Amino acid sequence: MQGLVIKSTGSWYQVFAADGNTYSCRIKGKFRIKGIQTTNPIAVGDNVDFEFEPNADTGIINHLHDRKNYIIRKSINLSKQSQIIAANLDQAFLIVTLASPRTSLGFIDRFLVVAEAYDIPTSLIFNKLDLYSDEGLEILADYKAIYENIGYPCYEVSALEGTNINQIEALLKDKTTLVSGHSGVGKSSLINAILPDFDLKTGEVSEWSDKGQHTTTFAEMHQLPIGGYLVDTPGIRELGIVDIEKEELSHFFVEMRERLNQCRFNNCRHINEPGCAVIKAVEEGEIEPTRYDSYQSIYFGNDTRA
Repeated sequence: MQGLVIKSTGSWYQVFAADGNTYSCRIKGKFRIKGIQTTNPIAVGDNVDFEFEPNADTGIINHLHDRKNYIIRKSINLSKQSQIIAANLDQAFLIVTLASPRTSLGFIDRFLVVAEAYDIPTSLIFNKLDLYSDEGLEILADYKAIYENIGYPCYEVSALEGTNINQIEALLKDKTTLVSGHSGVGKSSLINAILPDFDLKTGEVSEWSDKGQHTTTFAEMHQLPIGGYLVDTPGIRELGIVDIEKEELSHFFVEMRERLNQCRFNNCRHINEPGCAVIKAVEEGEIEPTRYDSYQSIYFGNDTRA
């Protein structure tokens, strides 16, 4: 029987099958995917085939269908291993907050690089609009300008007060959407505002660390009444870049990509080479310095939390 993996709990997978029922399934023995070393060979969003175990209503997954795309991150403390967050996505929403907790520009850029590398269109959702002072609104405008100027859609919402939630709901129709961000940015609150019947657990932001408490342990897909699926994910504290070579990193910064053929050297690293079109664009204010800083940080393998 064929089905869609809608939840993973590590060793068991909830598979929504063609007959309209959901079955608990597992994988037998070593289930390795050629060319990908990950802690989870099957991910939420995967299309799989499974067969029922003898005299049981549980199943064994025996085949993984080709993925359209997936989004991946390094496992915490396991530098050589990585984790597929979700597969077969139409788009991603990165939920951003400027305080309680703060989402850094570096973290936003890392997420966008990963999304570009795996061909997943991304929108930035600035949440907690109800908390912003006048100064905060000015910073928000600056943040938005950086990303809107290079083509990333940005939205301002308050999950708590329901502000502009209808805009987000319209974007979800008939699409499979990943919702991601740091713990505490309001992912669950936003989903609850869109889908009040779900009543997902929400967590307070820790005053001691200003980091959100994890309320989502595993990625999970929710079917939307308007069509499509929403993938809720655990909060990401840091985002290690996987499977992107230094030589190709600039291709995933959209404003750099359009200038690559203007550099003097074909193998330009955009670090300190003469005749570099990217460095020139930074100096002339055509590329945001913060974006270039993020490029260098990723290129040199610096802190993944930045």
